[in-house]
Amino acid sequence: MGFPKLEHPPRITVVTWNVGTAMPPDDITSLLHLGSGGDDSDRADMIAIGLQEVNSMINKRLKDALFTDQWSELFMDALAPFNFVLVSTVRMQGVILLLFAKYYHLPFLRDVQTDCTRTGLGGYWGNKGGVSVRLAAFGHMLCFLNCHLPAHMDKAEQRKDNFQTILNLQQFQGPVAQGILDHDIVFWFGDLNFRIESYDLHFVKIAIDNDQLHQLWEKDQLNMAKNTWPILKGFQEGPLNFAPTFKFDVGTNKYDTSAKKRKPAWTDRILWKVKAPGGGCSPSGQESHRLQVTQHSYRSHMEYTVSDHKPVAAQFVLHFAFRDDVPLVRLEVADEWVRPEQAVVKYRMEMVFARSSWDWIGLYRVGFRHCKDYVAYVWAKHEDVDRNIYQVTFSEESLPKGHGDFILGYYSHNHSILIGVTEPFQISLPTSELASSSTDSSGASSEDEDDSTLELLAPKSRSPSPGKSKRHRSRSPGLARFPSLALRPTCRERRGTSRSPSPQSRRLAHMAPSRCDGGSNEGTSGLPSSWAFQPSVPQSLGLLPALRLENIDPGGGGSWGPDREAPTIDSLSPSPQGQQKLEEGGLGP
Repeated sequence: MGFPKLEHPPRITVVTWNVGTAMPPDDITSLLHLGSGGDDSDRADMIAIGLQEVNSMINKRLKDALFTDQWSELFMDALAPFNFVLVSTVRMQGVILLLFAKYYHLPFLRDVQTDCTRTGLGGYWGNKGGVSVRLAAFGHMLCFLNCHLPAHMDKAEQRKDNFQTILNLQQFQGPVAQGILDHDIVFWFGDLNFRIESYDLHFVKIAIDNDQLHQLWEKDQLNMAKNTWPILKGFQEGPLNFAPTFKFDVGTNKYDTSAKKRKPAWTDRILWKVKAPGGGCSPSGQESHRLQVTQHSYRSHMEYTVSDHKPVAAQFVLHFAFRDDVPLVRLEVADEWVRPEQAVVKYRMEMVFARSSWDWIGLYRVGFRHCKDYVAYVWAKHEDVDRNIYQVTFSEESLPKGHGDFILGYYSHNHSILIGVTEPFQISLPTSELASSSTDSSGASSEDEDDSTLELLAPKSRSPSPGKSKRHRSRSPGLARFPSLALRPTCRERRGTSRSPSPQSRRLAHMAPSRCDGGSNEGTSGLPSSWAFQPSVPQSLGLLPALRLENIDPGGGGSWGPDREAPTIDSLSPSPQGQQKLEEGGLGP
């Protein structure tokens, strides 16, 4: 199968929004510029979304630990029809960062890692701080940093100190780009909370009403800091040609009319920095130079009134001197599967690819939302067909019945992403009378349940039994480094067809928690080993992420490898969640 080529320079959309603990709106199409027919983000290749002040009260955080939070669900549902897949997400209390990419770009995105830094209450509380996702994209190192810095007019120096702390503490593994500023491009955005000095409230409002925004620019704290703070050297920002985005009366476009009457300010910002030329080699071994970023647009969205902040979006075009567009794994599949015996996948690996015994190949419906959103999967075990060509076969029991368009993807445990995908192909398999007539306890037909659950629980399944879980590592593929992403069914799935091999979110009564242990610095969606399931009820096994606890021991442990023992609970789950650790992050507001 061929791979869609990137015919234009990569385009990236960045969104920041302090949602003020509000419920999500019904529609975010205009915010993401989806289907606008224009020349900007409806043709974006990647979209980064930074949220602040997502409701993180204890009862809400407990719910979000068991199900996907409503904001992440909203963005995944909105972007999936446009071929966007969630690449990575990280959450620190109310601060969330989501990174999406077109599914056919996934083979050229590698080495995905996340980090987070608390700065609230002297570093003990995550209501303020920064979360980041870094990755190699087309051979260049990119880092997305979403921050929520201290509020109030007189806290400018504290904002600088917090930003310095975040840059100092966030570190990534690997030989290149270990610190945030080591990356070829850094996008820094969020509720940075910088205010407008000197001018009084009346003058600021008059300037806004008369569209004389340039009069306010020189007294914007961030603009002034760019000239005096060494830490901001090299950071760029487009002109602030939109009205200040804070503070509004909720539900309106009127600035604060409360007793406090806060002065309007550009608190919500998007900046970027390009690494100086000659700063070393990229992951592909080529010199990182002649790399440029052009900002296509920078604007606020006044149509959203659920929060006292207005969201801000920017579109960028990245100009690379070279582009690494050779996939590490090439998948080959027939144009259509009309018989179960046709469910054969051949794949070829590049010599430089370091495979893992945790790698797997997933079968996805067109419009899938993330790498865990598969219909079925098989382990990418080596069965030589020809020189450097291997093949795997999906069992008949795991295949979806009926007709539909699907995509195959090779998930690399080492790179934490799908590094090989196919173009869409069709599956047209007959629906058995048994599948259409039998129903489960919820009233849904067995066709609506995911057949791969049966496959995973078959005698040949590599998932160890509960009695042996402490002596064996899990053999289910993992959703690596997707911090706190509890993958509940989509609206369509809740009406019937589940895409997960463990559709059990409605059967939580079978689970009996005993205690939760803290995890390491890296966030994941795994459960602590002390959670117990009833092994006699297969449907009770499922995709339930751990509660995110504050990490007391900063030392943590490394990521689980194929030769190391994995957490006990992962060995009990038929879902792809092996070798995971608890996510960095805390409970509470």
